[in-house]
Amino acid sequence: MGRIVQLSKNVINQIAAGEVIERPYSVVKELVENSVDAGATKVSIDISNECRNIRVADNGSGIHPDDILLAFSKHATSKITCGEDLYSVTTMGFRGEALASIISISKLTCITRTKEFDTGVKVECENSEVKSSKTGCAVGTIMEVKDLFYNLPARLKFLKSTKTEFAYISELIQAMALAHPEVGFELKNNGKTVIKTTGQGEVIGVINEVLSNDLDKYLRKVYKTDEISRLKISGYVSTPDYTKASKKDYYMFVNSRIVKCPVFQKSIDTVYRNLTANSRYPVIVLNLEIPPEDVDVNVHPTKKEVRYKNPNQIFNFIYTAVDSALSGFVEKPKFDLSETKQTSEFSDNEPKNIPFRTFVNENYKPEPVDDVYVDSDSKIPENFYAPDRPKLSIVKQDNSQGKFISEEVKEEEDVIIGQYKKTYILIEREEGLEIVDQHIAEERYIYEQLKKSKNIDCQLLFISDVIEVSPSEKELLQNNKDKLIKFGYEIDFMSDNEVIFRKVPQLLSKIPPKEILADILEHISGDIDNIEEQILITTSCKAAVKANTYLNLFQMQEIIRNWRGCEKPFTCPHGRPISHIIAHKDLAKFFQRTK
Repeated sequence: MGRIVQLSKNVINQIAAGEVIERPYSVVKELVENSVDAGATKVSIDISNECRNIRVADNGSGIHPDDILLAFSKHATSKITCGEDLYSVTTMGFRGEALASIISISKLTCITRTKEFDTGVKVECENSEVKSSKTGCAVGTIMEVKDLFYNLPARLKFLKSTKTEFAYISELIQAMALAHPEVGFELKNNGKTVIKTTGQGEVIGVINEVLSNDLDKYLRKVYKTDEISRLKISGYVSTPDYTKASKKDYYMFVNSRIVKCPVFQKSIDTVYRNLTANSRYPVIVLNLEIPPEDVDVNVHPTKKEVRYKNPNQIFNFIYTAVDSALSGFVEKPKFDLSETKQTSEFSDNEPKNIPFRTFVNENYKPEPVDDVYVDSDSKIPENFYAPDRPKLSIVKQDNSQGKFISEEVKEEEDVIIGQYKKTYILIEREEGLEIVDQHIAEERYIYEQLKKSKNIDCQLLFISDVIEVSPSEKELLQNNKDKLIKFGYEIDFMSDNEVIFRKVPQLLSKIPPKEILADILEHISGDIDNIEEQILITTSCKAAVKANTYLNLFQMQEIIRNWRGCEKPFTCPHGRPISHIIAHKDLAKFFQRTK
């Protein structure tokens, strides 16, 4: 082993750059976050030369000329002053590592001016050497990075294709725009504008600009606060009938910071677990505002990971907020959380023309998930309200009893055209032709009724088939006997491999016990940790009207009326969509009708 020597400043910075600057995406992230921290309302990002040339320009506060050389030194920052500040970080950046790392692996030019000065400063950096001179420029900062990794050829070999590297950058700017709707972002690739937002301050506006301009009709507004803990969550989530094949559109922010948070993600996944099909995921745009001292962002060099002082509380808070939003509850803004010193707030403007269905969830009890436990006494707070919607009941508060009551609203009956293939109910709606799967619609209604019911009506069976089971199936049934009884099933074990039903839910009294047991075993054996839910789902599915069953008009009306009043009428408990609307304009277009 050789003698110990002191590494040069440039080599030290290159080693640090390996942690902070992984790819072009990392450079863009650090520079754009600096622009946001500087109070910019406009940020322009230009990418060229296979993502190795990066230009970020903003109209922020600029860098003071006396600080400009220090800004490119390692661990130099204006955002914290002592160790205690790490426990109450309110800015995107704070470590003071990014600029020193960037200039060690690229050729960087910075032009900046503050409003107090008539002229600006131009700084040229290469190999961690910094030179400055005066120049004329507007208030703000321009950071121009060229030949990224020019002196680290090994790093260049690990980069993906130019298309992939730019995709990372594009996704970052989308997320930044959604996290900071008050900032106008423009992203260009070789001079061509790829993303442009207006900075109008409304999240729903940014969603239309960067995700989809027709997505808003599938969105539900999320807004929930906790005055004591000074928590607030706001944003939008898609209904379970609008999903994606990946979690790519999970935009989760903590104090407007882009994060990868297992607690946050687990709460979302738990809400949608029985609302969406397997491997299908909603669109999520949510910002959690939390006192800086209650969250640690100094976990990883990329600042993507966070830790909470009370993760169980955060899980429950997010879960109840999203679950309430999908159930039709929106909390009225009641107090100001500005003392938490967050950089931005999500707008209270709601997407327009959103179908709204309401239901009072009086028995809401979220289940524990893994090692995160949910408060089982969660209740709907008094400052929830349900907006009016034709054809449904609205929720009002009975002030004399302090309870929520439902009140029927005069409704315009659905115009049921008929039944197609003895499986689908056809309904004429203002917006188009609605096609409803009769089995799935009734399954959702039965599932919600059973979920709320404290006592499920049972049917005593005087005669029951003797059903053969395997040793493993018998053990599974014995271990979960109490849970089966809870949902109306009573089983007796006649021998080591034979069982009979003594009771079944009244809904299933006409279904052969052997068929019931086969379905129960099929579902619970594959989901041991979620057995009660699977029993409910099995019961609902077996009790619902089957496909290829003729229904008269009264029966169809009953199914639709019940389904319309469901708390979450988007999908069945298995995650399958319940209805589909073919818009009148699409039908007219097909038949070439211009009027």
